[in-house]
Order: sequence, then C-alpha cells, then structure tokens
Amino acid sequence: MPVMLACGSLAYFSLAKEPAGLVLVATCAFVATAAVIAGERPLLRPTMIAALLVLMGMLFAKWETERAGTLMLGEAISTTVTGKVTSIEQQAGGRTRLTLEVLATERPTLRHVPERVRVSMRKMPAGLVVGDVVTGPARLFPPSGPLRPGSYDFSFESYFDGIGANGFFLGNPRISEAVSPATIVDRFKASVENARITLSARIRDRIGGAEGEIAAALIAGVRAGIPEDVNEALRRTGLAHVLSISGLHMALVAATVMGALRFGFAFFPGFASRRPVKKYAASAALLAIAVYLFISGSAVAAERSFLMLAVMLGALLFDRAAITMRNLAIAATVVLVVSPHEVVGPSFQMSFAATAALIGSYAWWAERQRRRSRPRQIVNHSRLARTSRMFLRYAVGIAATSMIAGAATTLYGAWHFQRVSPLSLAANLSAMPIVSIVVMPPAVLAMAAMPLGLDGPFLDIMGRGIAALVAIARWFSERTPVDAVGAVPVSAVAVASIALLIATLATTWLRLLALPFAAAAAILVSAHSLPEALIAEDGSLVAVPLGDGRLAVSRARPNRFAVEDWMRATRSEATIAPATVSGQNFMAPPDDGPYIMGDVFTCAEGRCLARSRAGIDIARVDDARSAADLCGRVQVIVVPDATAANPCAEGEAAVLTQRHLALRGSATVVVTGHADARWAEVVHAVPLPLRPWHDHRRYSRAARGLPPYERSRGPAPSGPNQAVQRAARVEGNPSNADQNRQVVSIGGSAPPGVPGP
Repeated sequence: MPVMLACGSLAYFSLAKEPAGLVLVATCAFVATAAVIAGERPLLRPTMIAALLVLMGMLFAKWETERAGTLMLGEAISTTVTGKVTSIEQQAGGRTRLTLEVLATERPTLRHVPERVRVSMRKMPAGLVVGDVVTGPARLFPPSGPLRPGSYDFSFESYFDGIGANGFFLGNPRISEAVSPATIVDRFKASVENARITLSARIRDRIGGAEGEIAAALIAGVRAGIPEDVNEALRRTGLAHVLSISGLHMALVAATVMGALRFGFAFFPGFASRRPVKKYAASAALLAIAVYLFISGSAVAAERSFLMLAVMLGALLFDRAAITMRNLAIAATVVLVVSPHEVVGPSFQMSFAATAALIGSYAWWAERQRRRSRPRQIVNHSRLARTSRMFLRYAVGIAATSMIAGAATTLYGAWHFQRVSPLSLAANLSAMPIVSIVVMPPAVLAMAAMPLGLDGPFLDIMGRGIAALVAIARWFSERTPVDAVGAVPVSAVAVASIALLIATLATTWLRLLALPFAAAAAILVSAHSLPEALIAEDGSLVAVPLGDGRLAVSRARPNRFAVEDWMRATRSEATIAPATVSGQNFMAPPDDGPYIMGDVFTCAEGRCLARSRAGIDIARVDDARSAADLCGRVQVIVVPDATAANPCAEGEAAVLTQRHLALRGSATVVVTGHADARWAEVVHAVPLPLRPWHDHRRYSRAARGLPPYERSRGPAPSGPNQAVQRAARVEGNPSNADQNRQVVSIGGSAPPGVPGP
C-alpha cells in the first residue's frame, strides 16, 4: 500500500502541468467502481486496487498542495515589515534569524503579502521572545528555484513550509507595542518555542563552543549555530545524520527510558513478576519520545521518526512484534497521507530506505538463525571472555547496521547531494558507540534532572562525548578523498529503488531478483554524462565543465553557493576564472568563429565566450546589441537583460534573456543527436506551465520583461522618443520564454521538426 501511494505522489509531483482535482476524484471513483465490479478475478482486481492506490496518492498530494496554498513573493523588494515572531534561531556567524507572521507592510505597502517570511538581522532586540511583534525595514526576496535542472528546489520546500519570502532587516528591528490576537494554540506554540530557546541557552552556557551548539541541536533541535567547518567535517565523514533528530535519537531516548525502568523494576521482583512491567516501560518510553518531539521543535524528520517509534511501541503494548515491515508500512502510509510532498525529499527516502533495509536484514538473519538452531550447550566462560564476547557482538552489530543502512541510502544521498562519504563506515564505527553511550543517555538524564537543577554533571559528560565525536569527524575528514560523485540520473535512483523493494519485501530466493536491478542502476550511474554548460537563473553566471576536474566560470568572483553545487554535480575540484583580452580583433571575421581561448572564458567589451568539450560555443553578453554580432556564430547566447529581445533569426542560436530565465529558471546545455548531426539543447529547471510552487515566478519584473525597479528621483524624462525607445526594447520575440525546448545545430541549422530559438 505505501509503495503504491508513494508512486502516486511521485507521479503527481512529476507531472508537466497541474491536474484538476475534480478529474482526479472522478478517476478514483471510476477505478474504485471497476475494482468492485472485478469481484474476485485473480489478476484484474489486484490491478484495479493498485491503480486506485496510485490515484489516491496523487489525490492526497493534490489535496496537500491546495491546502498549503502559500502566497510567495514575486519580486525582490525593500519594505517596512511588521510581524509576529514565531521562531528565533541563533546562527553561527552571530546573526539571528526570525520567522515572522506578517501583519503589515508599508513604504511601500505590498498588495500581495506573504503570510510568513524568514528574515535575519545582526543584533536581536533585548528581551525579544516568541510571540512579540517586531517592525523594521527589510529587504525581501522570493524563494529561489533549483541551481540547475534536477537539483534541490528551494521554492518547492518553501511552498510546503509556508514561507513566502526570505530576506534580512536593513538595520536592527524594534519591538512594537502592537498586539496580535493569539489563540490558545498560538500561545501554546509560543510557550514551547520560548522554552526551547531558554533550554538551548542553558545548554550552550554549560558546555560552550561547537560542542554546546551540537548539544543544543541534539536536545532542542536548534542547529543554526553549529560552525560551518564542523558541519562540513560531519558531512564528509557521513556523520551528519547525528545532528538531525531522527529515528536514531528517538530510538536511543526510548531505549534509555525503557532500559532504566526495566532495571529499576528488577529491584522489585515481586511486583515485576505480577505486573506487565514491559508495557509500563514501553508506555513511559512513548511519553518520553512525545516530550522529546515537542522539545526538539517537531521537525518533519522528528515527527516521522516519532510516528515510526510510536507504532513499534504501540505494538509492544498489544503484545505484537515491534520491528516488522508491517509497522514500517503503517508509519509510511500515515506520512504519505498527511505530507505527501515528503516523498521527494532526501529525509523521507533515506530514512525509510535505511529502516526497510535493516528490518529486512533482521528478518533474514532471524530466519537463518531459526533454521540453524540447535540445543545450546552450557559452557562456563570467564568474566573476561563474556565481556569480550559482548563487546564483539556490539561492534559487529554496529558495523552491520552501518553497512546495511549505508548501502541502502548511498545512491539517494548521491542523488540529492552529489557526494558520498568513502570513510563513512570507519567513522560511524568509531563514533556511534560514543553517541549511543556517552552522548544521548546523559542527554536524557540531563533533561530529567533539569527541573531539579541537577543537569550540570550530565551535560558535562555529554559535552565530552560530543568533543570526542567532533575530533573523530575532523580526523576522518582530513583523510577523506574527494567525495563529489557528480549528478546522478533519476533513472538510476528509480531502478535502485526497485532493487531495494525486491530485496526487502521478498522472503525467498526471489530476493536474488534485486541483483539485476542493482547492476542496471550502477550502469546508469556510470553512463551519465556531464552537461556542456550550466547557466544561473538570473543569467549572471555561466560555467563550462572541462571534464578534467576543472570548471570554467564567466565571472572572476562568482556566486560561491552556486559554484560549489555545480562543482559537485560535475565532479570538479577547481574553478578557472575568465581571461580578459584586448577588444581589438576579439571578434574574428564572420567566416571564422569568434576568438576563444582554450579552457577558459575569454572576455572583452561586455562579452564572455567559451567552447565546451563537444565544441558548443557559448557566449554571455551584457545586452542584446552585443548578442547581435554573435548570431549564427555561437550556439548559445545568455543575455542578463529582461528588456532585451531576441536579435537572432530562427535557428541561428539559442538566446536566453533574463526574462526567459526568470520564468524558466536555471538551465544546462546538453548534446543530443548522433555523430553526423549533433544539436545543442537547452534544458531548464522549471517546466511550463508553472506548477503552484513556481507560480510566483510569473509575477517578477524580469519575467514580465521589465527592468529592475528604481525609486523615482524626479520627473520622468519628457523627451518625445523615450516611450518609443522603451517599447522598442521589449517588442519582438522575448527569446521564446514560453517554449519548453530550445535546440540549435552545432553545425548551424536547427534539427528537423524542432522549433528553433
């Protein structure tokens, strides 16, 4: 059931256009009727039920999309924002980030105001707590799209998080005396958030440094203050999962509470023999992880992990097996019904993949042991031998868990983050005993002792354990080779998912059928080729992968965040800055190609040109006038000007203006065709028509062909030709912003049957 629901959700989010809700409802009703009419037919009925579940998955995803309905800012703007604080995060650089429920805007007053925004500031007003109202001038930006086709979509996540804009205060805001009406739920949420902030501050004050920030993350779910170098060390060594409150943390909290209570009950054998103390301990553990969920901020990953643990602990209360694939299916089904969009995220995929692999492996091992079971011989071993054997079993268990979970999640991690951790197994073997024994149990005891003021010693122990964890991460990080693996095709992930499902759900020799799918996934990964060029969504930056570990960029000081993502996706280790040449003879005669130096962007007179590995000539120019001279002489022209028209005739070049990119997002250039007829095709990150989480893009000034907004500083020019000149700039073909494909022949003419640019 959850597999079919997940397929339906994935199908919905992969559609080229938004489906009508009534159509989905009608189709579900039709298929449900067909399933009833099918009766007990052995093939038709299961097929109809599977189709119905897929359609229901699509319907749940559509319902969540309509339910979210986040109003997102269409254009960057400076305005005075007044809003109620719903979250406060202390960041590593000393800044503070607030999440605000917007109450009002002024100077200018926005006609379409996002309900919630995230804004940062240098200094937080004294005494600010969640629930207060703040006001101040801020610069707001719409959520950005993917950095390249197939990468993480920030606007998608913001849409379902209910965040309509991001930005920063222009100065420090002040606490307003305005009062916002608050319901009982609002007051409860504010109380929980303020308790988390107080708790985090207490932990930081006691432990201090990066260790204190990590301790606050593990207990209160506050991760923003962890230094970036520590985050990077944990990512490179495969230990970043320790920071995210997930199944590991929930399980350790539950195990600590259950173990402590079972140990305590052992001192009262009469009571323990007459009462179901195991159920008492499970009930207390369930209450403990519920409290932990609230204290940690109820993040999505924590909610999902709580749900999985709650199902398993509930099974113990009803005398059922706790660790079964059925319980995992129940948890997955609830998540897919309530939050279907989670199915496309790394957290859901990696969490359930690892859990399914571990449960499947556990079931296989238990069955194997049952078949090989024989009467145990009682042998009196020494205490040292028993202790050594216990630690050996623990080490083997940790190693097996890390290997199984790592094998199940590696490809998903590579797909989402374009990196793997070669030393992950060794790092986890070294660090997880510390986390399981020295970090999390003292954290639970510290929380229990905090109301009495006795948490200090436990936090000290926790801090020392975290210090050891950080030291291990740094040591392995310094010895980790390059971890970038490049972009992974979605086809490889789909095939690998089929292999995982077969391996975990099958219970007989049918598990072996997973091997061909796993091999096919490996072949698809190895056969994936690099793009010829990458283009930022504002047209300000173009990059060309050289295929030898270097990435040529069109700007001397490029956007660091975008370049780092592109480097991971193209397996590049270094960037090459553009070379500036004299304007004289920069453009060769028309019969020759433009003057392009090897392996770098060549820049002069507002033009930067480069040649890709496949011989595609790419130009980034300042305006349409500079682009006109390149028509028919290069294959791709990027013009970061929203008012520019396409100066090239059909088939001469693929022209991407800022208007085009503002609507369609970032792009890559790939080679299609065969040896005798090769074409350069532009692939965009945002397909048309726009889905709800991208709909705000159509309202930006650039997408409407308008120049950046400037405040009026005086009367408008009164010259007779001003309006005519402006109109002339935006008339004509806006570089085909409404087309889903732009293809141009590397040899010069457009391919048959494909519209030219």
